[in-house]
Amino acid sequence: MNQYLAIDIGGSFIKYSQVDHAGNLAGSHKVKTPDNLSDLTAIIQGLITEIKSEIRGVAISCPGRVDDATGTVYNGGALPYLHGFSFKTFVTSLVDVPCIVINDGKAAALSELWLGNLKSIANGATIVLGTGVGGGIIINGEIVQGQHFQAGELSFMPDVVGNPGPDNYLGYSASAVQFVRQAATFLGLSDLDDGLAVFDAINQQTNQEVQALFETYCQKIVYIILNLQAILDLERVVIGGGISAQPIVIEMISKQYHLIRNRSQIMVDSLEPIEIMACKFGNEANLLGAIYRLLIEMDR
Repeated sequence: MNQYLAIDIGGSFIKYSQVDHAGNLAGSHKVKTPDNLSDLTAIIQGLITEIKSEIRGVAISCPGRVDDATGTVYNGGALPYLHGFSFKTFVTSLVDVPCIVINDGKAAALSELWLGNLKSIANGATIVLGTGVGGGIIINGEIVQGQHFQAGELSFMPDVVGNPGPDNYLGYSASAVQFVRQAATFLGLSDLDDGLAVFDAINQQTNQEVQALFETYCQKIVYIILNLQAILDLERVVIGGGISAQPIVIEMISKQYHLIRNRSQIMVDSLEPIEIMACKFGNEANLLGAIYRLLIEMDR
């Protein structure tokens, strides 16, 4: 019995897989995420009950602020009905094995620390570009939780000085979803979520408005990186989320980073250039990161 059950609860789908101690997934499966807690717990109960005799632990990744000790979720992001619910209490009532719960951005960072592009990096960060801007911060080889388990929630960084309305936070202005929709509008696409068509236009450089929008978007990500670098002195930042699969995203972020950095002699003299890479893992990241967190806790 050397298998663990990993569950990644997203706004659209619940992904799950058995995973071994080396991070090998026994296939990845998914079901649609329900719109209420009762149906969600029924799904999780079914997954656990089916294989409870085969698993040594359960690891859950989900949106929201997660109390590391109790496995309780607060402000559940895209799934507000998770607020106040303890997955750890629920799971351990079903099966007598260890259970951990972790924020999805932190899980993504841990997958990169364990087996990905932050491996052997003592001080680094993951920036996940999606509906908002998630993330995870690694300091001295460990994930940073923060006093209120809020560390890495980059969406709440203000974008401009002024009234802190919803448009003035990077979770909105640096949202990959919002960027794609704006670009699709410029292109006159009927499907505003057609990211492939948007990036085809960007790669072909067929629309100057979209090119300018793309450069501005990447500059916003650079400012996040520069702020993290100034505060934490990081060695490497890896970029995740669906659009990071497009090579031009990492290329443009890196290009804008060096352009902005080289405009300031103080910055050149004071801050070492930081490495910017794509995350190694995509859809499997949160599953792997959650399991890694479980293994760390079990080793303790």
